[in-house]
Amino acid sequence: MALLAALLLSGCGTLSRAPADAAAPLPVAWQAPLPRADAEPLPHDGSPAGLQGWWQAQGDALLPELIAAAQRESPDLASALSLIGNARSTRVAAGAALAPTLDVNAQAARNSAQPPLPIGTTVQGAAQTAWEIDLFGANRAARDAAQARLEGAQAGWHDARVAVAAEVATRYYSVRACRQLLVIARADAASRRETARLTRLAGQAGFQSPANQALADASAADGENRVVQQAASCDVEIKTLVALTGIAEPELRRRLDESASVLPQSSAAAVPAVPADMVGRRPDLVRAAREVAAASADIGNAEAQRYPRLSLSGSIGMAYFAYGDNTGKLDTWSIGPLALTLPIYDGGRRSANIDAARLRYASAAAAYRAAVRRAIGEVEQALVRLDSTARRSDAAQIAVAGYRDFFRAAEERYRSGLGSLIDLEEARRSRLAAETALISLRQERTNAWIGLYRAVGGDWDGKPDIAAVPDTGRKTP
Repeated sequence: MALLAALLLSGCGTLSRAPADAAAPLPVAWQAPLPRADAEPLPHDGSPAGLQGWWQAQGDALLPELIAAAQRESPDLASALSLIGNARSTRVAAGAALAPTLDVNAQAARNSAQPPLPIGTTVQGAAQTAWEIDLFGANRAARDAAQARLEGAQAGWHDARVAVAAEVATRYYSVRACRQLLVIARADAASRRETARLTRLAGQAGFQSPANQALADASAADGENRVVQQAASCDVEIKTLVALTGIAEPELRRRLDESASVLPQSSAAAVPAVPADMVGRRPDLVRAAREVAAASADIGNAEAQRYPRLSLSGSIGMAYFAYGDNTGKLDTWSIGPLALTLPIYDGGRRSANIDAARLRYASAAAAYRAAVRRAIGEVEQALVRLDSTARRSDAAQIAVAGYRDFFRAAEERYRSGLGSLIDLEEARRSRLAAETALISLRQERTNAWIGLYRAVGGDWDGKPDIAAVPDTGRKTP
């Protein structure tokens, strides 16, 4: 027994595990151009209030309300919250396995033996406890794995919030851009109608040919068609936003009409220069990293199953009995048994479980490294888009100003009889194309800005913020 105790004590403790952190190659600097140094930084608070505050800083009061509504209605957030509840229950159960259990039972019986023996009454109760002594860390490894998966589930909830915010912002600014294009289309249609009216009057006076009148009427019809098409596109965008937020369409349209249809003029955002900082901000990477840690703990748990298990139980109780005029009371207690289980032969089941755990660890580590590469690629792509739109912005504005001046001059020449209708329509098409391109460029830049927000993890700071996650029940011990 002394030798056995020495062997057990020498083996006590947690067995060695695979590394809980998977190494991923990171570049020393971004390859894409960074936004200018004076750009507005991203405040990452890692809380719902911080997320709302970040979007409120964009100067549009309606957008944060839409994001909040979409998060309340999002099935992805509800699913993520359910996963947190399940993970928390698993963590509680795994932590409880390290502590003794205590159960109380009571029973009463009344019986009659062979007459003429009297009727007997027995009442007894006992408190029973049991404890598995975690010699080789199997239960500790299971607890650590459950804790890592709980933190991963919490990170997944943050990731879902950021994804919903980015999707709503993208759709919202798409509606804004669509409405600006609709304003341009309506102004263009009105201009075409006026040109057709003037051409018709000039034709009646004999100053314009029937061909020019037909061209002017066709141009006016084309303008009206463009308005109908653009209005339909805006209606589709609004209905998509209704589906995301759950807000009634009449109410949403009213709110959109009350606020200005503008796009952010300066959508630059600063990002950290060190990729490791970016990795810490993304909740999906945090979740992948916690899965690696959980898989490492699973290996420790599987290896510990190959070693002895020691458990201790005990009880304390009391019994009362009465048979006729005879009564009695009995107190009972016991310590033990102290049970030792030695695994001898299982047909290779434990070894197979260890191999499977190691393969799951390798898979989780590979998935984490792939997620890091994907995250870096997304940041690089967003930076390229931001740089491209920034460099094209000035040229697009110059083009709009120039084509507008050229169109006004062509319109004056046409009205004074010095220009042709064909030249006027060519100038009109150039102006319309330039105005449309400018709005599309602003929308592209806004989308690139939202993409960068998403790529660096939104409002996430890389640390599980338990207070930010809605309570799903019992707190984790």
